[in-house]
Amino acid sequence: MKQKEPYRVLIIHNYYQIPGGEDTVVSNEKRLLEEHGHAAFFYMRENREINEFSPTQKLFLPFCAVFSRKTYSDVKKLIEKEHIDLVHVHNTLSLISPSVYYAAFQCKVPVIQTIHNFRLLCPGATFVRKGVICEECVEKGLFCSVKGRCYRNSLLQTLVCALTQKVHRMTGAYGKIYYISLTEFNKKKLLQLNNRGKRLIDPDHVFVKPNFVRQEGEVLSMSERRDQFLYVGRLDVLKGIKVLLEAWKKISGSLLLICGTGPEESWAADFLRKNGMDHVRLLGQVSHEQVLGLLRESRALLMPTQWYEGQPMVILESYSVGTPVVGSSLGNVKDMIIDGVTGCTFPCDEPQKLCHAILNLPDFDAAVIRRHFDERYAEERNYEKLMEIYERCVEDVRNEKSSHHH
Repeated sequence: MKQKEPYRVLIIHNYYQIPGGEDTVVSNEKRLLEEHGHAAFFYMRENREINEFSPTQKLFLPFCAVFSRKTYSDVKKLIEKEHIDLVHVHNTLSLISPSVYYAAFQCKVPVIQTIHNFRLLCPGATFVRKGVICEECVEKGLFCSVKGRCYRNSLLQTLVCALTQKVHRMTGAYGKIYYISLTEFNKKKLLQLNNRGKRLIDPDHVFVKPNFVRQEGEVLSMSERRDQFLYVGRLDVLKGIKVLLEAWKKISGSLLLICGTGPEESWAADFLRKNGMDHVRLLGQVSHEQVLGLLRESRALLMPTQWYEGQPMVILESYSVGTPVVGSSLGNVKDMIIDGVTGCTFPCDEPQKLCHAILNLPDFDAAVIRRHFDERYAEERNYEKLMEIYERCVEDVRNEKSSHHH
């Protein structure tokens, strides 16, 4: 693909207090751009800064979360000083705020937002309330979230999130932005912003581009693997740990390795003891390298999630080493599995169906799974897709500028 001039990209990211998958995606994408000769600038804030705020600063924080004058002027200066071609936003909560959009609009530079969660439709960002899937804010309006205290179980913080969305919907800002959804499922959800006769975003501005991971090491054929299965994630009801262990009671012989910690850890240890399940190992926190090693030699990765998920990086990593995924037929996990080819799905809340799926695994071909990874989630393919999106946005804004001049 012929590369036009290298772009000068401003990447914008607000780190949460607890690091997560988004941070990895941001640094991977920045590195990808730089390796291909683009100039990537970085504007970031960390929510940890809030701990150092004076009482007055804390008082004004809710207003800054809706619109931060500091961000607006910082970003505007950066765009002008560095001759930025486009602004790529990842997260703006809470210190950066959506004021970045207006700084870019003011400088007539396109804005692309990667959608990592469901925050534009659900102030809690997960479509989960009190442990079950909930889409009330899509159907009845954002302020349903306030009575549920859907963001961090805080009335004030949820109100600020809902208010932020409401204000920027009303200004029409969301209609001028370009969006990268990680999956088709996420795109469908995002377009629900246009429900109830509204047109808050332009459907032509929504692209699908998954995350990517670097391909690691060799792929073992299924016959070379151990009789073991892997779970990687928080030990949490929403992640399906209870469903998983219920299912495993009826499986003998195969080993189940569980990587991760979380609120249900002591429950899990008790459950294993009571049921004499010595073919399950709780490994606790495991390094990324170790996880890849275990994935490479396992028969499948298990994802019994009980919610929609974002785009679990561990599924990409599993595919990169040719390992199939047995996952819930729900949300993004279902969207990322090709039944019988890259894995299989089961109804998320039925342990016996999960048990059945594991005992009746099809003959997966590790090489086919790896090829699927190369076509969809490998670095080069991802870079091409990103460039197509960038070109389209820059082109649109250029055309708009020239039509204003005529």
